[in-house]
Amino acid sequence: MQYKNSLTFAKQQDKEDVLYHLRNLFHIPKDKNGNEWLYFTGNSLGLQPKSTKRYINQELEDWAILGVEGHFEAKNPWLNYHELLTDKMAKVVGAKPIEVVVMNTLTTNLHLLMVSFYRPTKTKYKIVIESDAFPSDRYAVESQLKFHGFSADDIIEWKPRKGEELLNIEDLQKIVSEQGDEIALLLIGGVNYYTGQFLDLKRVAKIGHSKDCVVGIDLAHGAGNIQPNLHESNVDFAAWCTYKYLNSGPGSLGGVFVHERHANNKALPRFSGWWNHNKETRFNMRQPFDVMEGAEGWQLSNPPILSMAAIKSSLDLFDEVGMDALRQKSEKLTGYFEFLINEIDSDDIKIITPNNPYERGCQLSIQVKNADKSLHKKLTENNIITDWREPNVIRCAPVPMYTSFEDVYRMVFILKGLL
Repeated sequence: MQYKNSLTFAKQQDKEDVLYHLRNLFHIPKDKNGNEWLYFTGNSLGLQPKSTKRYINQELEDWAILGVEGHFEAKNPWLNYHELLTDKMAKVVGAKPIEVVVMNTLTTNLHLLMVSFYRPTKTKYKIVIESDAFPSDRYAVESQLKFHGFSADDIIEWKPRKGEELLNIEDLQKIVSEQGDEIALLLIGGVNYYTGQFLDLKRVAKIGHSKDCVVGIDLAHGAGNIQPNLHESNVDFAAWCTYKYLNSGPGSLGGVFVHERHANNKALPRFSGWWNHNKETRFNMRQPFDVMEGAEGWQLSNPPILSMAAIKSSLDLFDEVGMDALRQKSEKLTGYFEFLINEIDSDDIKIITPNNPYERGCQLSIQVKNADKSLHKKLTENNIITDWREPNVIRCAPVPMYTSFEDVYRMVFILKGLL
């Protein structure tokens, strides 16, 4: 596409955008004078769909009217409420319904999955992560290693090459080829939180499996942003949150993927609770544990309905639009954002996110010279909401659901004036 650095061009793109109407389905934050913020932080917390209050109110009303009977008599009976989310969530991440469940929160889910899939031996026990993995992933991996009697020194870091910002898949191949006999697990961020780099999950899985390593993916920055095609990728498991691109509210529940090949492996060790017991006999109470098949077999407790109502509200929007259409717009929108930033003649900023649209989602990570955090502060003072990540990056995510081409143009116009 031939981009142009003009407000007229940006407005024309919005006029031609078949998804532009979605913006009106979200609450856009405003300043005290009623001016809309330029919101570029959907990678941290997505905006609230206007329908969310109605979805949550439905459950509050049923609770008020029905009490405990809402488990069976509510408009959306609570007993199996999580099943209302499964098919639509599976579409978002490219999985089969049996492979997906919504439950708990991200790091909790990673721990539950590692109970099953991190099974170290005396000789095969190390874990590979990115050198700049999100801290919660690193802490989770360190604690798992220590729990099994190993140490943080048994982490193998997949690092960018000297003088580079991005990971090279060939380096992961080399690590696994040379040390694979000692590696039990690869736990990799599918989209890196810092650089925004989207990795080739299918190749990551193939590399790991070549040495009989289990492969798990943190999709916190991937779900609702890129199309990970989890089933086809062949990774063993994945986990993600729903409060970023899936617009389900602060601290909302996470999602879990367990590949179909593990669906009926009842020999896999796991923690248990009554919600991963066979639902046909769950309420018979005094039954020996009988684990459910598929990803549901990693649940523990009955889920929080109000959080799930917010997720349902968002997933209904995703299902209506489809990930293909969202990705098509996202590639154009982020491409325009990249074009405008590159038009700025300044040595003070540099995009470190891949320029190949197939190797990124909507986020662009802007590296700031001399780690000058004042630039982020100035953007905020101009009602441009981004986030700063140490040591020197401003993350900006033009989310296709609610960010316009005009938003992008105005943001970069102001940014240029601040440099």
